[in-house]
Amino acid sequence: MHNKEPQYAVDTRPGEWLDDELGPGFSYTTIARGRDEEGPLSATLVRYLPPDEPQRGQPRERKHWRDAMLNLRQGLDRALTVRDTAEAPAPEATDVVLGMHGWTDYFYNAELARYWAGRGYRFYALDLRRYGRSLRSWQTPGFVTALTEYDADIEAALSTIRHDVGTVGRTLCVAHSTGGLTASLYAHRHPGVFTALILNSPWLEMQGSWLVRNAAAGLLDPLARVKPKARIKLPEVDHYWQSLSTQAHGEWDIHPLWRPRYAFPVTAGWITAVLAGHAEVNRGLDIKVPVLVMTSDKTHLGTSFEPEMLVSDTVIEVETVRQRALKLGNEVAVVRIEQGMHDLFTSAPQTRAKAYEALTRFCEGYVPSRAEGSEAQEVGVSMAAPKRRSRRA
Repeated sequence: MHNKEPQYAVDTRPGEWLDDELGPGFSYTTIARGRDEEGPLSATLVRYLPPDEPQRGQPRERKHWRDAMLNLRQGLDRALTVRDTAEAPAPEATDVVLGMHGWTDYFYNAELARYWAGRGYRFYALDLRRYGRSLRSWQTPGFVTALTEYDADIEAALSTIRHDVGTVGRTLCVAHSTGGLTASLYAHRHPGVFTALILNSPWLEMQGSWLVRNAAAGLLDPLARVKPKARIKLPEVDHYWQSLSTQAHGEWDIHPLWRPRYAFPVTAGWITAVLAGHAEVNRGLDIKVPVLVMTSDKTHLGTSFEPEMLVSDTVIEVETVRQRALKLGNEVAVVRIEQGMHDLFTSAPQTRAKAYEALTRFCEGYVPSRAEGSEAQEVGVSMAAPKRRSRRA
């Protein structure tokens, strides 16, 4: 539980991995992204290595002279050893998963990471600029004026992953909500980067369909051009937070700064960037790899918490999103999860077990794992059994 005063994440040195708050096996590294008018920018990559797997990178508290001596010894070994590189076997490729979060969000689902590790993947998650572990006190949370700004974060994350694992095999992207929109547009513009795309309740269209989107864009575009950080006055609601947090009706121990009770203020620049993304999806994308789109079976919108929100999507209109999903590419599978919440993998244990089953079927059909570990079969039901579960469980 986050009982202490909430803190922003500590920056790592380049190439350094620090222990993450999610507990054993989780670490993170800060990726510097330059500066803007508010100050330094960064993205953050979270990594999961099962505790019995050797960790790469050194915690900050270890003595640096030990690293120096080890590097010196390795250098001498290389200098004194004659190797026939022509006969050396090719390095084994590591299959990886990159997770991407949604609006007012960050990566906190340790269970999802363990699922992918059980399928033989190295799991990473990206906290985008001005979100989660990348958010700093001087920044406007979640602010961008174009979703293409995230391209640099994604590419830096993939470069860091390549450096971390060496030879990368298949690369899957698992993205939620606004992250699903961002990932879809990125995959469309950058064919060949991802092997498959898995979208968890992607926000592919504005509530109320394209008519509302066009009307909103017409009103907001002029403001966004002049004052992109102007705040759009919207009702403050906390029903989604209540459905997630252990402090209310949920199962998840979420960080109060990174996923606050009330969503980040909506700015003119950010919402017009999202609307432009919706319009691009509506015109049709050409994603070349298999895509899985998963949504709840129903939507329940409201301004205050109701029990029905624990078994419904309270953010997107799922029927509209399922229609838009067919415009992503030629190989799209659409799955409805009964009684799913907006983030399907935060739903009640029996519901997210169904989501994991659908995910497994898709992977077995389109990207069968090289290492079908038993852990993948156990995650979902057995790991989700406790009624109220901390992320450290």
